Amino acid sequence: MLIQEKVQQAVSLLREYDIDCWVTFVRESGIMRDPMLDYLIRSDVTWHSAFIVSRTGEAWAIVGQMDKQSVEDLGVYTNVLGFVESIKDHLLATLEQLSPRQIAVNYSQTSEVCDGLTHGMFLTLKEMLAEIGLAADRLVSSEKICSSLKARKTTYEIERITKAIGHTLEIFDLVTPYIRPGRTEKEIAAFMISEVEKRGLGFGWDKSHCPAVFTGPETAGAHYMPTDRPVERGHVLNMDFGVKFEDYVSDLQRTFYVLEEGESEAPTEVQKGFDTIVEAIRMAAAALKPGVQGVAIDKLARDFIVSRGYDEFPHGLGHQVGRFAHDGTALLGPPWEKYATKPFEAIEENMVFTIEPRLKVAGRGVVTMEEMVLVTASGTEFLSQPQTELILIG
Repeated sequence: MLIQEKVQQAVSLLREYDIDCWVTFVRESGIMRDPMLDYLIRSDVTWHSAFIVSRTGEAWAIVGQMDKQSVEDLGVYTNVLGFVESIKDHLLATLEQLSPRQIAVNYSQTSEVCDGLTHGMFLTLKEMLAEIGLAADRLVSSEKICSSLKARKTTYEIERITKAIGHTLEIFDLVTPYIRPGRTEKEIAAFMISEVEKRGLGFGWDKSHCPAVFTGPETAGAHYMPTDRPVERGHVLNMDFGVKFEDYVSDLQRTFYVLEEGESEAPTEVQKGFDTIVEAIRMAAAALKPGVQGVAIDKLARDFIVSRGYDEFPHGLGHQVGRFAHDGTALLGPPWEKYATKPFEAIEENMVFTIEPRLKVAGRGVVTMEEMVLVTASGTEFLSQPQTELILIG
């Protein structure tokens, strides 16, 4: 169902962007997998293979003979052609028949999700096209097509992301009573990993730091593995965690405060930090809508946090989520060189984003929450139940 939806969506995108055809050209995809293959086939291919979608609505799969049956079984492609010795004859005959003005292929200088064509395969395709008089200048980047295929989530995709979020929130609830002073980050992570495996789920990203667990001040920060550091009273603890449900993932963060003996609520400085993050997320979600640029949403939250007396957070405010935790071109981020043009991409309906500002409370730790939202025609809808109260650990 997903592949059929995405191929049909690709046809619409070719018409929208006035491009004649889109070619995904791969080989030995088990070793070097183009990110777009997830929307075109269910399995890997071995030999040179081309998946061609035309703005006419037709679609071709040209694969090695031994891969042909699995592609035919999808029931998606108008034509499935198998070869034994070389892909060249079928590929060139198909392109001659189409005679496209432009052939969109998967390269990009700014977006990793659109850059699946290796340089070697690009040169191979260029040489083949020269044999039938199709100049290399007909090859254009498919970045717009790939970005939109990733970004514009279908009902099928949103349902699976929502299920992944549900499992994640349930596991956060289960681990809460397990957290206590003296437990280590590794022990807390092991509890959550056990629950993921018990449910037959996958992990939102590399299991070595999913979940990432950070307690107290001066931690390694995001993307680091749990350590033997124990939970201590008077410290903030936060966790970055997500699961994979039927190929789609979640990415959420929650913050806890470990009460000192005799405390019944968090200290003023911790509560202020928490309330600041809650408000920054609320403001960002309220402003996020189709047509705005991610850089504007990032600036809104960033400026608010700074106005409350905190340093800027050292990363973008939020990223897209789909089959991967970081899975899209458009970004809610600042205009930093490493983000290239991503913060300036226009936000579109049916994108799924995280919103994840953070700040440090001296001597206590990092306060951060990460929520997931769906961009709708008129604004946003929270897919995760936002954390609005600090979770207190006795």
